[in-house]
Amino acid sequence: MSSRSVDAIVLGAGMVGVSAALALQARGRSVAIVDRQGEAADETSFGNAGIIQSEAVVPYLFPRAPGAIARAALNQDPRAHIRYGAMPASARPLWRYFLASTEANKAATAKVMAPLVFGAAEEHLKLAAAAGASELLRPGGWIKVWRSARGEEASHKEVEELRPYGVVAHFLDRAALVALEPNVGEAALGGAHFPDPLSTPDPQGLARAYAAHFVKLGGRLEKGDAKTLEPSAAGWMVTTERGRLAARDVVIALGPWSNDLVRARGLSLPFFVKRGYHMHYEPRGNQGLIRPVLDLEKGYLVTPMKLGLRLTTGAEFARPDDAPSPAHLARLEPFAREMFPIGPRKDAAPWLGRRPCLPDMRPIIGRFPRKPGLWLDFGHQHLGLTLGPITGRLLAEMMTGETPFVDPAPFRAERFG
Repeated sequence: MSSRSVDAIVLGAGMVGVSAALALQARGRSVAIVDRQGEAADETSFGNAGIIQSEAVVPYLFPRAPGAIARAALNQDPRAHIRYGAMPASARPLWRYFLASTEANKAATAKVMAPLVFGAAEEHLKLAAAAGASELLRPGGWIKVWRSARGEEASHKEVEELRPYGVVAHFLDRAALVALEPNVGEAALGGAHFPDPLSTPDPQGLARAYAAHFVKLGGRLEKGDAKTLEPSAAGWMVTTERGRLAARDVVIALGPWSNDLVRARGLSLPFFVKRGYHMHYEPRGNQGLIRPVLDLEKGYLVTPMKLGLRLTTGAEFARPDDAPSPAHLARLEPFAREMFPIGPRKDAAPWLGRRPCLPDMRPIIGRFPRKPGLWLDFGHQHLGLTLGPITGRLLAEMMTGETPFVDPAPFRAERFG
């Protein structure tokens, strides 16, 4: 079978992979995206909460207070759900996540993540304008509401932690909250409004608009299995439905499935997955929401989407391929019904997604150690939609010999030894 060739192949057609392909293409490289679905954003990039989180500079940490750990371990904290059968397989990376969740490491990660997080919205606006998809990016930010004095205290603490980085937030009493979101229920006593982030009513549509722009500019999007990756005379080769495809450079941007591929090629990482669910609901009556709103103390978020009001859960700790469980959503839905104007379910079953994580809550961006021509772009945890275009830019600068706009050293795979 004869082979075709391009300068670079990107494995994975989620927001991260599509963005990396566009960034390479903009620098004169011929690029093909290879995805097992043959379509952009059919998996993790479809089901997220739809926020470009340009305020999320401080990472999500594993709880360290004994009481918080105990509540989580007993599944008494609705913000997370543990599938106990998965713990033997997940114990080692979760232990490393716990060890990394210190104040010192949090500050170090926030410092190196700041240029990526704060540059994310601008990169999205550029891509959306070029792709004719600007209407899929909404201004107005998002709100984190609290139910109690304890929640208000936690919100103030979070905002004060973010202020040194220049994050803008406005505290809202009940009257100010209702002025912004008239249909939030009485359970919400107040909130913190982050006005600068963008949101999208259609995350899949946004990624597909970027992918269509990539193809319009001459890029290829082909259906194929990343597991067929092998060395070739040109560098690397994968097999697609159209035949063999060779390139000097290959980018692994498979999100939660990246670790399987890199581990098979000798790279051991403390990689783990936080799973999450979403469900769409009919708005109750003529009510709805204007922007995404997080129920801070219960740990779920409701976003107005093209498909309805989307409730997105917090983290479920399970093996990546464990069967879906209705338990987490079932725990949260009663809280959501008292907080938001949600009516009947619209989906036949909850959607399940997987967030690719590393203990320090930083992505891996850069070379595959000791594998010339292989590059890594994954581990974006809760921020794949947010960071895809900006990490794509960083990776493309590294791959094409440009001076990176930020020091890439903190994102190297070698940081894990």
